[in-house]
Amino acid sequence: MSQNMIAIVMFSSMMLMMFTGQRVFAAIGAVGAIAAVSLWGIGGSDMPFSAAMKLMKWYPLLTLPMFIFMGYVLSESKIADDLYKMFHVWMGPIHGGLAIGTIGLMVLISAMNGLSVAGMAIGSTIALPELLKRGYDKKMVTGVIQAGSSLGILVPPSVVLVLYAMIARQPVGQLWLAGVLPGLMMAGMFIIYIAIRCKINPALGPVLPPEERNVPLSEKLRLLRAGLLPLIIFASMMVPFVKGWTSLVESSAIGAMAAFVAAIVKGRMNKAVLEVSVRQTLAISCMFMWIILAALGFGAVFDGLGAVNAIRYLFTEQLGLDPWMILILMQLSFLLMGTFLDDTAMLVIVAPLYVPLVGALGFDLIWYGVLYTVTTQIAYMTPPFGYNLFLMRAMAPPEITLRDIYSSIVPFVLIMVFALSLIMMFPQIALWLPEYVYGK
Repeated sequence: MSQNMIAIVMFSSMMLMMFTGQRVFAAIGAVGAIAAVSLWGIGGSDMPFSAAMKLMKWYPLLTLPMFIFMGYVLSESKIADDLYKMFHVWMGPIHGGLAIGTIGLMVLISAMNGLSVAGMAIGSTIALPELLKRGYDKKMVTGVIQAGSSLGILVPPSVVLVLYAMIARQPVGQLWLAGVLPGLMMAGMFIIYIAIRCKINPALGPVLPPEERNVPLSEKLRLLRAGLLPLIIFASMMVPFVKGWTSLVESSAIGAMAAFVAAIVKGRMNKAVLEVSVRQTLAISCMFMWIILAALGFGAVFDGLGAVNAIRYLFTEQLGLDPWMILILMQLSFLLMGTFLDDTAMLVIVAPLYVPLVGALGFDLIWYGVLYTVTTQIAYMTPPFGYNLFLMRAMAPPEITLRDIYSSIVPFVLIMVFALSLIMMFPQIALWLPEYVYGK
């Protein structure tokens, strides 16, 4: 059997195991380990072992549990609720103000947690009932929450970019900085769309009634201070890192400690909050470590087979495609896979093929990490099986149907495709900030 055929069999076997409902790390790791032993005998067992040692020695991985813990402390201690109350009071007097405030809430939740699921859960439980109660159009607000929550995997500290960094062997700090401007640009586009649409049709986003708008200035300032607390925590973590005063791991420890202290000072840290935060941190950290380990082992076998060179030869020599056409085909394949897989599964399945190929074609791997993440955001919201669509269906009230959810995301998906096109045409949108910080 040729090397190319072995690679095809491995890839097909992994996809088959995924469709049977096996866990991502089990499907990928098992195929990689079995292939290694089958191809190279007992010596092949060193490949997964080497991947495990590489994982244990990767110092930036310590940021993962730190940021996850920080996010759960802020969420479980209800500090995130203060954010929405702040946006509710300050943005309520304008048309679409609460929807715009929800996008702001999602950006800050993303900066707390780095997971889109957290933004979806908080947006669905805190923002959605309030928006519906105040007469906001159900399709628009459903789309707002889905689009806003997708920012969690792009705005730092993105857990997905940590996974990409390990597989692509790129610096986490540069990837996080590369996601800042694209994430803020996309959030700004969402806000502009909401403002324009509600200006044209004010019934979609009515202003708050007078009795809710007439809040004393002292109360507004109190809510502003409470809502700014997560921003202060984020700044205490990121400013020293950007200035070069601390390493990425040290900054993550500062963020986790600042969130813990803030919860204690506000009197919201108790045994239940601490237990949930620690348990969830352990569970999610272990899940990602197993996925990274499996992906590294699988990728090592693929490298040994020379599968990446074979695919590059197929695209460039036999099909005669130029590098940009190959890149666009990669992005389209991510969109297709996103209809039935989550972001981590997509990455670990195709990373052994795509990441080396992207580097060989001459593209920047930091920039490509942002492209992958934005494409994943789009795939999350693309029917028929987008990940966010079903999360929203599970959390939304009965009056919001699956048809409403599908139709609600159309304008936001178009905005994200436009943003992706801009990042592809102007790579400096993603690369300027990491080059500025690390070039000093």
